[in-house]
Amino acid sequence: MENPLRTEEHIARISQRRNALSNTLAELIPSSAPFVWEVGCGHGHFLTAYAAAHPGELCIGVDITKDRIERGIRKRDRAKLANLHFIHAEAGVFLDSMPKNAAFSSIFVLFPDPWPKRRHHKNRVLQTDFLTSLAARTGNNTALYFRTDYEPYFREAEATIRNHADWELTSESWPFEQTTVFQNRAISHHSLVARHLPSGA
Repeated sequence: MENPLRTEEHIARISQRRNALSNTLAELIPSSAPFVWEVGCGHGHFLTAYAAAHPGELCIGVDITKDRIERGIRKRDRAKLANLHFIHAEAGVFLDSMPKNAAFSSIFVLFPDPWPKRRHHKNRVLQTDFLTSLAARTGNNTALYFRTDYEPYFREAEATIRNHADWELTSESWPFEQTTVFQNRAISHHSLVARHLPSGA
């Protein structure tokens, strides 16, 4: 039997966390400057290297696992990178909590959980609704970079992007290489690059 008091307290905690995240992002993200977003940043290997190589770009990594975020923050602090931030959050909640006028310049989704069982496919991050939410937060020609070691997921993601009105697959080469923990474990991997289509294209 549902406990109304516990339900109310749970809703209040979620609301407090979302408000805190919104306040944090309002401080980190200038409304006039698009930023690089890594969805599921893991231990921060890729984004730390990317931020060091691109000091003029604001970079934000998000992961749902707190320990990974803490490791990423330690890497950032050792490298003294003022343009890099790691946030403990779920991707959808992060999107909902972004400042109104904030937008992405590039989006990286590297080795996300493939959720191989069919009944779990709904949990995969790269789906139509997610692409639509991303499109609402991007400028024209924003790049989406996706990489996985699970070929069925890659083929599904490729088809989803191909059939989405706001995104177009390109033949561009991968923009920046830095081996991550998950990539190091993979026997092989597959990559794609997509661009956000201009409005009315």
